[in-house]
Amino acid sequence: MTPDLRTRLSHVELDNPVMTAAGCAGTGRELAQFFDIARIGAVITKSVMLEPRAGRPAPRMAETPSGMLSAIGLQGPGVEVFLQRDLPWLLSRGGRAVASVAGGSAAEYAELARRLSAVPGVRMIEVNLSCPDPAAQGRHFTDDPAGAAAIVHAVRSHARSDIPVFAKLAADVPDLIGLAEACVEARADGLSMINSMRGMAIDPRTLRPAVAGGMGGVSGPAIRPIAVGCVYEVHAALPEVPIIGMGGVRTGADALEFLAAGASAVAVGTVNFSDPSACVRVLRELEELLVERGASVGDLIGAAHRPMGAALGRH
Repeated sequence: MTPDLRTRLSHVELDNPVMTAAGCAGTGRELAQFFDIARIGAVITKSVMLEPRAGRPAPRMAETPSGMLSAIGLQGPGVEVFLQRDLPWLLSRGGRAVASVAGGSAAEYAELARRLSAVPGVRMIEVNLSCPDPAAQGRHFTDDPAGAAAIVHAVRSHARSDIPVFAKLAADVPDLIGLAEACVEARADGLSMINSMRGMAIDPRTLRPAVAGGMGGVSGPAIRPIAVGCVYEVHAALPEVPIIGMGGVRTGADALEFLAAGASAVAVGTVNFSDPSACVRVLRELEELLVERGASVGDLIGAAHRPMGAALGRH
């Protein structure tokens, strides 16, 4: 019997809970040669900005134990190219678009929300808060609940009411629960977590940082226990708020873990670089686990918070 894979993220229903993570699949073109992107729940695009940006100089990526260090610097062609080229292509392939947005001020985020709302096809907006705030000595918006809330409020105020707005949070912040609550109070419809974590690698040959700029974002399986813990804690504090869980998802069992912690969907990221078919494999493995349990995706969400003996499905 085929399990019910449907899930809801605010007022948007997806056929299944598996998505791509922002920055790890472009806008779907890179993965489309390996599988039909219409098969997964949605494509979270690489962060869209108002104007084209070249990003940081090379080197931009380095391997780390059980993961990857990246310092891309928000490279991209800008919102007009996204709207004229990338979004139409994704929709023509039957993909469901979740647009990640990034900027340097509330005004930039607001304008992105306005432009994305002016065309059909964007199902959701994910607000990338791990961007430097020029007004705060370059600290990321996600470092300050008030600053993050201002960005979320700007996006929510300028996005169409039928487009859910999800705030993407980082784990390496002073108060994750306070940050989540501030974003929800600013009318975020849901949360995405976690973004990559700040870290560094030193090249032992040159004794210099392995990526340009020194610091980068650590992603991959090394951060999955941290990500699962963050999802668990935020779901416990805000049980009615939908969460997209991410951070080291590479198997169906990993996806199940995030759902049980309280996520309503999962995003597959770093593993796409080594296994471009990972999204559909994770979906297939998750479906097999659901069949074994005689459960649906909805049954799984938040299962780890329930009392012992109240677990779902067959054992």
